[in-house]
Amino acid sequence: MKYPENIQDICTLKPDYLGFIFWEKSLRRFTDDAIIDIPKNIKKIAVFVDEEFETIKGIIKKFEFDAVQLHGSESPELCQKLKKLGVEVIKSFSIDEDFDFNLLSDYEESVDLFLFDTKGKLPGGNGISFDWNLLLNYKLTKPFFLSGGIGLTSVDAIKSFLNTDTAKYCYGVDVNSRFEKKVGFKNFSKLRRLKRLLYEDKI
Repeated sequence: MKYPENIQDICTLKPDYLGFIFWEKSLRRFTDDAIIDIPKNIKKIAVFVDEEFETIKGIIKKFEFDAVQLHGSESPELCQKLKKLGVEVIKSFSIDEDFDFNLLSDYEESVDLFLFDTKGKLPGGNGISFDWNLLLNYKLTKPFFLSGGIGLTSVDAIKSFLNTDTAKYCYGVDVNSRFEKKVGFKNFSKLRRLKRLLYEDKI
């Protein structure tokens, strides 16, 4: 999320989380010094890529974030330090055919959730899907977000995935670029339709 009026509109859809990117190279970088009043039942996530601990800590305190999402090569030790600040820690991993799922074991005690995204040119927001069958190699019990180029045309695939054994650990669906009118500005009607299709089985 980037624009205050858009944030206000999307809040009416009652998402579980709203993300705010603080990576300097991102076109979606949040630069407003005043996040509008967001209902307490919607968690605010600060998104970082290989940022210093003290910088992350300062932003958490300034904006009263509930969670951090880490999209770089952050260590389990950094994740543990952030967890001690009282926020949820979500660690993202870019998945392709060569991904070693054994790497996740080092993070199991240091994070609250994993996020599985598509390996692309950027740390996130590439708008590209990956083969979710690769997640059948996931052997841990830590809950995860499903991500990577998810759009309205992904609904049937999501529902199919949710019928697999691995899906019992699927905590939620992360959406971004395919639900934008412009970079950082989310499409209200598309998100409302996704919510209806996924959770209410309505057109």
